[in-house]
Amino acid sequence: MMKTACVIVIIIVCASQTTGKKTRWCTVSEVEQRKCAELSKALVAVLPPAAVAAFARLSCVRASGTADCIDKIRANRADIVTLDAGEVYTAVKQFGLTAVAKEIYEDGGCILAVAVARNGSEGLDMRSLKGRRSCHSGARWTAGWSLPLGHLLSRNLLPWAEEEPFSQAVSNFFSGSCVPGGASLAPKLCGLCKGQRSYVRHRNFHCETSHSEPFYNNDGALRCLQTGAGDVAFVDHTALSSIEESERGDYMLLCTDGLNAPLSDYRRCNLGRGPGGAVVTRMNYRKVARKFLTATVMAFGSRGRERQRFQLFDSTPFGSSDLLFKDVTDKLAILPDDMDISQVLGLDYVALLKGLGHEGSSLEDSVVRWCCISHAEQKKCERWALSIKSDPLVCVRAASMSDCVEKIKRDEVDAVSLDATHTFIAGRCGLVPVVTEYYGEKCELPKGSTHFETEDLPPVWAVALARRSSKSVVLGGLGGRRSCHGHMYSPAGWLLPVRYPLSYEHNSTSCLNPNQVYSEVFWKGCLPGSRNNLCKVCMGGTEEAATKRCADNHNERYYGNMGALRCLVGDPSGKSYGDVAFLEHHNLENNILRLNSTGWAEGWVSWDFELLCASGGRAPLSEWQNCNLGAVPPNTVMTRPVLTARIYDFLMKSQETLAAHPNSEFQLFESHEYGESDLLFKDATRCLVHTSHKDFQTILGEEFYRHTEEVFNCTHADILEFCNQDVCSIF
Repeated sequence: MMKTACVIVIIIVCASQTTGKKTRWCTVSEVEQRKCAELSKALVAVLPPAAVAAFARLSCVRASGTADCIDKIRANRADIVTLDAGEVYTAVKQFGLTAVAKEIYEDGGCILAVAVARNGSEGLDMRSLKGRRSCHSGARWTAGWSLPLGHLLSRNLLPWAEEEPFSQAVSNFFSGSCVPGGASLAPKLCGLCKGQRSYVRHRNFHCETSHSEPFYNNDGALRCLQTGAGDVAFVDHTALSSIEESERGDYMLLCTDGLNAPLSDYRRCNLGRGPGGAVVTRMNYRKVARKFLTATVMAFGSRGRERQRFQLFDSTPFGSSDLLFKDVTDKLAILPDDMDISQVLGLDYVALLKGLGHEGSSLEDSVVRWCCISHAEQKKCERWALSIKSDPLVCVRAASMSDCVEKIKRDEVDAVSLDATHTFIAGRCGLVPVVTEYYGEKCELPKGSTHFETEDLPPVWAVALARRSSKSVVLGGLGGRRSCHGHMYSPAGWLLPVRYPLSYEHNSTSCLNPNQVYSEVFWKGCLPGSRNNLCKVCMGGTEEAATKRCADNHNERYYGNMGALRCLVGDPSGKSYGDVAFLEHHNLENNILRLNSTGWAEGWVSWDFELLCASGGRAPLSEWQNCNLGAVPPNTVMTRPVLTARIYDFLMKSQETLAAHPNSEFQLFESHEYGESDLLFKDATRCLVHTSHKDFQTILGEEFYRHTEEVFNCTHADILEFCNQDVCSIF
């Protein structure tokens, strides 16, 4: 009784702070209109007169479909409607509406997209859908359109010519489809739909996003499949429970690996995860809408005080499903004013929608934005852009490799080649491989092709390097020494050395945090991107590359493999040097020669340096195969899933252009003329290998992946914290 009184008090307080008017809910069918009308009666029956008069007088406005609802809300002829996330994005970005509440399900705020087919469908899998008939829950819907088609596009299974709209590519891909709401995109997308046709607008239900179209929504798409109109249905996982237990064995899920699975296996066999539905309204109505929704859920939600009278998230009394809200909704998360649409729907999903052309064509669609992390990389990238005949290349500056990952996630750049540790980070951030750098002797290209395919991806090797004259410097006795590391998170400079006992005083622990270990073992050092004593040996940049000391990019003169070598020998004055350098073996002898040619330090030759072995001994540089700290998987170009085909095509065109002009002034895999090493790609690269069909774990290899995972379980990384923001669970 006390709790009920509190609810009433809250509602009355809300009512006293708003002006009296009706809330007009937009409905898309007669059956939804009936549920809305019953909700209106229930609100009048249970809420105090002050609340009803202020904001909880509900009227129901009939529309022909969700697009018509958006038009009516914009024109102030309706106020609110619940839309699929794909339509929410359109309503907000193209029509100026705002999201005020988000559906939350038992598993959180997201749904899984699944592809359902009949058991025994001859030769049907996710890799052989071309020419099949498709059933979709709705045009531009998360599970019915964006996630499944984005998957097909990312695997290069769905051809999309640059000059055609994406919807046209989809209509050409399937032999027939029912995509409710797709009539304005491509007429063929409506060929299988069964709704009533009429030249009178409010009587035409064919291919509309309305329950009057028999194949609309999740249930409709399944009905399209069950009646034999289509071969595959794209729906979200919540729809699977509507299939009768006795019939579940008649259907199967199509998995991304080309295999099939029973319906119960949707958590493993799905096409991706995306945001659920949300309620939208006009900007000037958002405060009233929030109060109305709050009061309504408190009364009739899953835990509402008056749910015995009316259940907001149940449509079975009306003989249908998902009326006003999804029936599986557990609660509504009321959204604050300052929440951007990318926070509501998630960065990955928003980037996917942009990639699929939800905002229409733009200059961004025709360019590739490459991430550069220093002045030298920017110069090389701009030379690259001038030397190729392909899609325009734009060079975008970032502060570090981690910053590149974040910028790709935010759709500010498109691609970058990352070292193995950053490939791990990018994979955790939802990015995917396109190509991998190949460091073998030579690329055996098929005749007449520059597309190199191989399962063998040679690594480079991490080594510890010391001056030959520093005889007392040995691995295991580095306590109190000065260290040089390539950069933060670098495999050879940061990740792998921590596996070995570096000093007599500091033994390896089960939980390895490299930053903590190095700051405790070494007196001081240069680990670009770090802080405190691990920045004291760093120098910063000068002239055009001027930067603060310890920056995590080539502007710091002690950054990367070349930088760690400079750190070991000291600056031109002979000061600011380290006792040990952790770097990669590739190009090491060439880099030593370049110390002289660049004027950095004179007189150094390979004989002046030795490798530190795990056994505590030393070896000449040529013995790196036996005296190293572990294999480093090759660098990999990473991008957002929907862009893999476009980035691959761009890189292959670049490779073809450059291969046709071997004596060109510009060489993609050389960096010495820019005064640095390993700019954009490792200088050891011979060519690029197609790997978009592999996941990043496979490219990294089980041992490296496992070690990286163990280290990051013990080490805080801002970039992983950013990546782990999950729109599916933050509400």
